[in-house]
Amino acid sequence: MLNFLCATLALTACLTPAAAQGPVRIAAAADLEPVLPPILEQFQKETGIPAEATYQASAALTMQIQNGAPFDVFLSADLGYPQKLISAGLAQGLGDGTAGTPITYAKGTLVLWARKDTHLPLPSLDMLQRPEVHSIAIANPDRAPYGRAAVAVLRKRGIYDAVKSRLVTAENIAQAAQFVDSGNADVGFISLTSASTPRLTADGRYFIVPAELYPPLEQGAVLVTSTKQRVEAKKLLVFLMSTPVQQEMRKYGLTPGRDVPVAP
Repeated sequence: MLNFLCATLALTACLTPAAAQGPVRIAAAADLEPVLPPILEQFQKETGIPAEATYQASAALTMQIQNGAPFDVFLSADLGYPQKLISAGLAQGLGDGTAGTPITYAKGTLVLWARKDTHLPLPSLDMLQRPEVHSIAIANPDRAPYGRAAVAVLRKRGIYDAVKSRLVTAENIAQAAQFVDSGNADVGFISLTSASTPRLTADGRYFIVPAELYPPLEQGAVLVTSTKQRVEAKKLLVFLMSTPVQQEMRKYGLTPGRDVPVAP
């Protein structure tokens, strides 16, 4: 009986390696929190491979990977942080020819958002200097690419010094959205992915910040070098770059990372 049980356990381990190892672990930028869950659900449905994501500011996730956190894939809100990991030998892109560069899986959009029930006019950059605007939520520019983009907008419009004392700094872009939706800030620079969620669509209105006012929010993906699920992690990245998934990203406020036809 003991021999039979041992043989059965060994066979089970061989037949279900993904289950034995657990899900593919994703370090995901905070702007992806409204986007990834249905994509990961579809990935598991099509491949049988489970995946789970941890959402934080890109800088915080980079530091965790540098300190040995057991992630398999990093989906950053910019290209700089994953490139930094590649340069340190801690990550790589896909394929032999592109292993030294991150995969641009999407491009983000910055918006200015305010609640519908506020006493303020429709969101616009011109409204930021109005005396009744007491607080402006942004993600931490030292840790979050969307925060840096917001500061770039304010500087380019020449109003950063005038509104600097009103800035309310959130840990990441998702928290910035929470600040302004909860009324802890009058307006906020948030991602279009957050503004497009059912809750924020119902609660507020947004103004799309002109793209020429901030550096492109090109979002980069890499494999973490220390992953023990390389095959599964690569399958996830290939799935992320597939035409149906890239088309799906438009619904959540992201521009596809590569040219794909608009879904009918």
